[in-house]
Amino acid sequence: MRTATRTHGFTESVIRAMTRVANEHGAINLAQGFPNFPCPDVLKDAAAAALHADVNQYAITWGAKRLRDALARKYADWYRLEVNPEEEITITCGATEAMASALLAIVDPGDEVIVFEPYYENYGPDAILCGATPVYVPLAPDAALDLDRVAAAFSDRTRAIIVNTPNNPTGRVLRRGELEAIAELCRRHDAWAVTDEIYEHIYYEGEHIPIATLPGMRERTITISGASKTFSVTGWRVGTIVAPAGVTGAIRKVHDFLTVGAPAPLQEGVAAALETLGRDYYKGLAHQYRERRDVLMKGLLAAGFRCTAPEGAYYVLADFTALSELPDDEFAFWLTREVGVAPVPGSSFYSRPELGRRYVRFAFCKTLPMLEDAARRLATIGSPQHPS
Repeated sequence: MRTATRTHGFTESVIRAMTRVANEHGAINLAQGFPNFPCPDVLKDAAAAALHADVNQYAITWGAKRLRDALARKYADWYRLEVNPEEEITITCGATEAMASALLAIVDPGDEVIVFEPYYENYGPDAILCGATPVYVPLAPDAALDLDRVAAAFSDRTRAIIVNTPNNPTGRVLRRGELEAIAELCRRHDAWAVTDEIYEHIYYEGEHIPIATLPGMRERTITISGASKTFSVTGWRVGTIVAPAGVTGAIRKVHDFLTVGAPAPLQEGVAAALETLGRDYYKGLAHQYRERRDVLMKGLLAAGFRCTAPEGAYYVLADFTALSELPDDEFAFWLTREVGVAPVPGSSFYSRPELGRRYVRFAFCKTLPMLEDAARRLATIGSPQHPS
């Protein structure tokens, strides 16, 4: 009997495991990045209308036409990126499936995929599932990207580089100069840029620049995004891929065999949001998340964590070494059980656990009252009830 080998060493998602632990202990869950507040009514109303109109069967595999058309208009409006919705857009079951589909379509066994570290926990396993070798490059939350190290990571085996900006978990928003340097390396080495832009509208510093808009990158970029974070519908699993027509055919084949298609009535809800919500909505989204970020940052710093305010996304990667000598996983469990606030152990975002042993990650996609409650609980660290 054959045994699986490519997934050897993979464990249950640490992020989702911490959600389970938070539920067991009645803790405030700042581990998994899902909002605890409602999505805009336009999404619910349109999805409900689609259900009542019996939109209950498969949409076309690569996505409902209405959604693809709306997405093409958005890319043209926001980024001046002209996209053919018939040949260059694929709708997937979330951005996570989009990344897997994209890499499986372009990466062969023996290739290398460059991944900035720390990274969203799926990127390394995605490359490994393709039979490729992940090559890790450090990305600090409080420093410019070391472009010499990025250049040294490229080789004649490099097939792709995964670019996540705004970044999870560091909160970094890559600057134009950093993206231009990455683009030049992709052109020089004939490599793909596979971008995860799921937080494209949640940033507080700088600007969001799709690398596909840079010179010579339209034809070598696969742009991934989705509805989960922008519209607070992480459970709907509607992701998007924009890619050149030549590679879109391969991506669609992989997507078809992985999941067939994203939920048809929910695609109608996302399409309605793209058609209806204007720039004021996206501006308000970033403003509201800035408020939440500031509440959590104040609480973390007051409790003794060391951390840098994120420039984008909705996570804080915090150094807890001034509070405890425990390793990250034990500290995360202790904080959940004894303080009532659940983070994610930092080691889950690194290729080698020892690199993340002094960090935990907190998500602030929660209501202000919940974050204020979390800050009050964190303030008890070091008290007689919760000694450091």
